[in-house]
Amino acid sequence: MTTSKPQEAGLDVSAELARLRDSIDNIDAAVVHMLAERFKCTQQVGHLKAAHHLPPADPSREAHQIARLRSLAESAKLDPAFAEKLLNFIIAEVIRHHERIADDAGAAAADPSE
Repeated sequence: MTTSKPQEAGLDVSAELARLRDSIDNIDAAVVHMLAERFKCTQQVGHLKAAHHLPPADPSREAHQIARLRSLAESAKLDPAFAEKLLNFIIAEVIRHHERIADDAGAAAADPSE
């Protein structure tokens, strides 16, 4: 049995790799921009929570979001466990931001000169 090289079959491997990698680069850029937008919104949530003395974490909301994302991942044929790990990483970062915002708000309230 002989195997044909991709170029013999009419496929330019380097051109196909470049095309696919360009698509991956575009998708990566979109993911970064979407995460930046998401964090802009969560920063606003953090300021709202701090202003009203709400806790930085909301376990009920987080559990709901994880279940929702797992379902979306299944529908998209993406490993739900991977989607959950990704969301857990994002949630941890959001909570860290919310804690910092709350700390900053508490420090500003304690210092009347500001």
